[in-house]
Amino acid sequence: MGACRYCSIAPGKGIDKAETLSDVLRMRQGNRFIWIDLTDPAREDLNALIEPLGLHPLAIEDCLDEDQVPKMEEFPAHTFILFNRCRTANGAASVEEVNFFLGDRFLVSVHSHGSGETTFAAHLEAVVKRDLEDARRGADFLLEVLLDDIVDEKFAAIEALQDQLDQTEEEILQGNLDFRPVKLMHLRRNLLLLRKSLVYEREILVKLCRRDSPHVTDKAIYEFRDIYDHLAKFFEVIEICRELIATIMEIHLSMVNNHMAMVGNRTNRVVRRLTMITTVFMPLTMLAGIGGMSEWSMMTGAANWRIAYPAFMAGMVAIGFASYYLLKWVDSKDRKPRPHAGK
Repeated sequence: MGACRYCSIAPGKGIDKAETLSDVLRMRQGNRFIWIDLTDPAREDLNALIEPLGLHPLAIEDCLDEDQVPKMEEFPAHTFILFNRCRTANGAASVEEVNFFLGDRFLVSVHSHGSGETTFAAHLEAVVKRDLEDARRGADFLLEVLLDDIVDEKFAAIEALQDQLDQTEEEILQGNLDFRPVKLMHLRRNLLLLRKSLVYEREILVKLCRRDSPHVTDKAIYEFRDIYDHLAKFFEVIEICRELIATIMEIHLSMVNNHMAMVGNRTNRVVRRLTMITTVFMPLTMLAGIGGMSEWSMMTGAANWRIAYPAFMAGMVAIGFASYYLLKWVDSKDRKPRPHAGK
């Protein structure tokens, strides 16, 4: 079930709360303006504001639709602003819509639609009390205070993603071959989510700073410019993080390729040694086969076995050593660096 907060604020004074909508509407007189904060409202709660405040039905429809991008639209009685609130939890970024209706001496904020969260409403009230000196200067200044807090929350989300990126980079540089690239893909997806939000929100601040809304005074423009500077800075940070992700992925792939090349080199050395051993023993095996089938004794005569067989063994040893040193000499020539063509 939704919750409603009705407040009346006057310059130089504090916040006066009202129990019902009719009570707070009666307090909108003179230099007083009202702030209506709705948490998870039903359509009926918003429709009740159409007649007294002139809220447009199309703006209410957008307010209840969660699949919207940040935007700013002008209606006859008010300016409708859809902003995104960004948070990170368990390494994942999430976006939640926060809607504002800014009109003549009133500001309506709508948030947490469908989630039933009431802690954000208490947080907004604490923010207004903290910056009451600015908030009581007018409804547009109150909007600036709330937007500034939402943007600061984006900074916390971006900073958390930066910490994850730094940890991932350190993990890769330490040579962890068990690293899963899916971590980088999750980080990239979260950064793209924040980037999409920042692109549209910068346009909203540009419109506010050039006074596209008649409900924003000249004095409040300077405050909105400060918020725009923060958004521009955050956008640049996200772009840098996206480039870092691409660089880290290239580093990871290079390290994997280097590891595979080292494994291939070790395999080549093992195969080379086995080939050398095989080449050495091939003539010896042939000679042993000849001697084992008595052809050697047939050639030298059976009576000369005392001389023939030691000579046969000496020949095998000589051929083995000769083959070994010949292959070692060839292998050493292959390992010597070759001079460049121009030298």
